[in-house]
Amino acid sequence: MTTTDEERIYSIALTQIPGVGHIWAKKLVDGMGSATDVFRFRAELPDRLPEVNRRIVDVLDAPQALARAEEEYAFAVKNQIQCLTYNDEAYPSRLRECPDAPVVLFFKGNADLNAFRVINMVGTRNATDYGKQICIRFLQELHELCPEVLVVSGLAYGIDIHAHRAALANGFSTVGVLAHGLDRIYPSVHRKTAVDMLAHGGLLTEFLTGTEPDRFNFVSRNRIVAGMSDATIVVESAAKGGSLITAELAEGYQRECFAFPGHITDEYSQGCNQLIRDNKAMLIQSAEDLVKAMAWDAQSQPRKPDSVQRCLFLDLSEEEQRVVNLLDERGELHINTLVVETELPVHKMNALLFELEMKGVVRVLVGGVYQLLR
Repeated sequence: MTTTDEERIYSIALTQIPGVGHIWAKKLVDGMGSATDVFRFRAELPDRLPEVNRRIVDVLDAPQALARAEEEYAFAVKNQIQCLTYNDEAYPSRLRECPDAPVVLFFKGNADLNAFRVINMVGTRNATDYGKQICIRFLQELHELCPEVLVVSGLAYGIDIHAHRAALANGFSTVGVLAHGLDRIYPSVHRKTAVDMLAHGGLLTEFLTGTEPDRFNFVSRNRIVAGMSDATIVVESAAKGGSLITAELAEGYQRECFAFPGHITDEYSQGCNQLIRDNKAMLIQSAEDLVKAMAWDAQSQPRKPDSVQRCLFLDLSEEEQRVVNLLDERGELHINTLVVETELPVHKMNALLFELEMKGVVRVLVGGVYQLLR
């Protein structure tokens, strides 16, 4: 659907309604089809969504929230910030699958948030030389194996900023997910890196301008880091820390989680070692480990020539056939469109497309677009 300015403003307003959290906001938009209709037809909400009570109808009568939303949208337009609503095609489709996905995101940059492969790298704010070297070596190796990966982190001290810088140094697009609005950079010492990221990735947040980088906001932003990624990679972590929360969220979203091991006596390897011990993360020692675990080494396998004709009697599963039918009917489609149209999770769609590619049924074009082979 084409998102209007009105829908963007109402989506922002919905985030400002007291007592309506992430999960309820998403339920309301899903149930009514748009944030605009949530407000416009609020009196009908209890009839259309039985879970809705009168209190929600009353709090949606909120001219102050609407005025604040109009002010925020004007700031976004003035500063060339994308306001991505839940129904926008550019909204991260992996995140859209999560029950607590934000109904609106603010993005400044040029990264494709629906890149074919997305990882996040997180860890302690007290990164050791060991952790810093892991970031550098891992992303150097990954660039040799899979140069088109989007690298996500939180622009925080420690592992986050070293992951962003190593990504930039190795030619990856990298996105920082912020715990505040796009009217500031926190910490301010990372401003130079943040500016560099605008040209080679970007900055993403759910928070409005004027938002302080409070502790709870960092926990909230972790769900975006985990939800928009195929895999979470914990580089270094103490026994407690925000990166362990991100790993927990990734597990809840049924995403892959990996951790680099460390010495049992090292304080900032305790969290990683615990994740591995408790089978909450797969032990990883190199980029090759990640690529194999995620089945991203398809490009190293011989592909069928483009000229191969599809067999009329290919043994396709029901889900594979749905993808083939859609490509046959609509032509070339981005993976994000395929996910939306088939209502299949991103990780399952990735697996299906890989199988279809190996069978010589489809081929991948630049930018995650798929084409049916005739």
